[in-house]
Amino acid sequence: MAGRIWVLDVARTAALLAMASYHFTYDLQMFGLVPPGTAVSGFFYGYARAIAGTFLFLAGLGLWLAHGRGIRWGAFLRRWAKIVAAAALVSMATWFALPGWFVFFGILHCIAVSSLLGLGFLRLPAVLVAVLGAAIITASYVLPPLVQLNHPGFYWIGLHTVPVMSVDLEPLIPWFGPFLLGLAAGRICNPLWPRLARIGGPAWLAWPGRHSLAVYLIHQPVLFGLVWLWVRFGPLI
Repeated sequence: MAGRIWVLDVARTAALLAMASYHFTYDLQMFGLVPPGTAVSGFFYGYARAIAGTFLFLAGLGLWLAHGRGIRWGAFLRRWAKIVAAAALVSMATWFALPGWFVFFGILHCIAVSSLLGLGFLRLPAVLVAVLGAAIITASYVLPPLVQLNHPGFYWIGLHTVPVMSVDLEPLIPWFGPFLLGLAAGRICNPLWPRLARIGGPAWLAWPGRHSLAVYLIHQPVLFGLVWLWVRFGPLI
């Protein structure tokens, strides 16, 4: 489907705001401004998973809208290359900033791999894709972890038995599940998209969602810098 859908761009904006609020909490924890473990337990643990699931769902939905009626390889490869480059940038930045916790398969890595795999599901019945998506999510809760996957080369799959040191790990089990659910939703709701495309609103609400990759890359250094400035100079104000 050609063109942007304002409602979906606003949904991406909302997801970005939620993500920024979580990362701000994480930064506060890193600087000792909130109790240890605040960002990785209780409400914030579920909050983070809901945000990640939303991004994967929207990515799957976007794949259907862009390529559901036929894969436009040029457009797909250009977008995919940008995601891969952004994922590599995150890995390199965190390798230098947090070498013991660097991001080797975070949300962008997961979206990149899911986008490639998702191409193979575009022609399957939507109900089957939805069932497979739900099954992958369920598998993360019911399948036993496998010691054979306790190797860094397999952590991206999921189901390992050892804790992994990374500030952002989104393995395919379960996170390919929300992606497939989004892809299925795109197809199931296909009759709605032309009508939704006619809905408009303030451009500023949709702007972050239209530039979600750039916003994702920029927001955390900005938030981290602001918290650092407060810790460093706030008492002097």
